[in-house]
Amino acid sequence: MCISAVCVVFGLLFCVQSLCLDCPGGCECFAVTHAVKCISKDLLTVPQMIPGYAKTVVITGNNIHKIGPDSFTELENISKVILSNNRMTEMGSHSFSTLIHLRFLDLSDNQLSIIHPEALSIPGSPLQELNLSRSLYNFTALTDLTTALRWGDLRGLLRLDLSVYSGTFSGVNNLEVLDLTRNAFRTFGTDDLKELEKLGNIRILLDADSVRCASPKTLANSRLRGLGSKVIGCIVPNQTEMTDLSLQTSYVFLGLVLGFVGMVFLFVLYLNRKGMKRWIVEMRDACHDVMEGYHYRYEIDSDPRLGHISDQNGVSRARQHVGVSLSQLPPNDTCIITEDAHVKPLKSPSEARNVL
Repeated sequence: MCISAVCVVFGLLFCVQSLCLDCPGGCECFAVTHAVKCISKDLLTVPQMIPGYAKTVVITGNNIHKIGPDSFTELENISKVILSNNRMTEMGSHSFSTLIHLRFLDLSDNQLSIIHPEALSIPGSPLQELNLSRSLYNFTALTDLTTALRWGDLRGLLRLDLSVYSGTFSGVNNLEVLDLTRNAFRTFGTDDLKELEKLGNIRILLDADSVRCASPKTLANSRLRGLGSKVIGCIVPNQTEMTDLSLQTSYVFLGLVLGFVGMVFLFVLYLNRKGMKRWIVEMRDACHDVMEGYHYRYEIDSDPRLGHISDQNGVSRARQHVGVSLSQLPPNDTCIITEDAHVKPLKSPSEARNVL
């Protein structure tokens, strides 16, 4: 039993060691999932001696600037290759010709400027999905890719991703016609439309019968052919509408500013509430004194018996005149000359009071 157990342990160690030895430096190999991963290892070339059991090869985040016919050798089982984000600039002839079972190829996020016409030539045309998004560095790469797709005879290709980025059509100032017919385009992203807009007034050929609207919901799945420019919103906004919108924005901003100023003012009043209360009380007392003076002046002016008192004598003389005591009245035989010059004798003090 002991001898058998030892043999099993040594056998497992030998298997593990053999697997480790088969894995290229800087990579991770997984025999169970049949995968090899070489991620961000600063590799300059595609690793050699990839295990024969590998079906998926992931090589990303490295500095592999070029691939060619010697990059993949004797790897007939591989069906999926991911070479994204490797700063790749050149793809040589027959770069994948040895991968006769390759169905998925991802070359996204590279900087391809040179593509050989036979770069995608694979015997039997097994390729079904090809991702070249954000990899076409300039318009020459786009021209080379068109030739490579034609020469590659990709009869089994089901999905092709050519998502462009800024600069794809740079340098083609004399382009007059862009033919996009016989494709399966379903949507055009915002970035794609901006790139096409940079081309200026050129003719763009599309399969108009198959192009349909995705949004808005009211026009979803409607054919593009027959829709007017106003219906799909391809019109220049009216200058009056733009002015009105600017005015509305200005009014909103002014309202916000005034609201902020009002809040600050109320806050200042709250902080000085005691001083404001004292000031209000003082103002009230001052107004009360002024009103008392006006009231007293009104009583004097409204008394016809005091009309002969001139304004120059002042309020003090008026008070003095009114405040004459009855003890100072003249005797009974004294006469008072009134304004109408009639003389009337005063017989008693009570009668004198009535006269006053």
